[in-house]
Amino acid sequence: MSSHNSTATANDPRQPSAAKPFVAPMVSPQDLPVDYSGFIAVILGVAGVMFRYKLCSWLALIFCAQSLSNMKNMENDLKQISMASM
Repeated sequence: MSSHNSTATANDPRQPSAAKPFVAPMVSPQDLPVDYSGFIAVILGVAGVMFRYKLCSWLALIFCAQSLSNMKNMENDLKQISMASM
């Protein structure tokens, strides 16, 4: 059985020396996808204040928390977080 394994490795077309570790591409902040949960939070918050709908206000708080939890590390500065939570 050992002769079978040695012939299998000799005929293996893969090249482990050519393997490279994955490096994630750098994405500019302008190319990031839209934060839909933040947009929905703003719309629901405005609707909740204008029409005095408590459900819209609670949903706006939930979507705002979701948007804050999905923030990337490069977006995390204190001014951005405080203005988003307002």
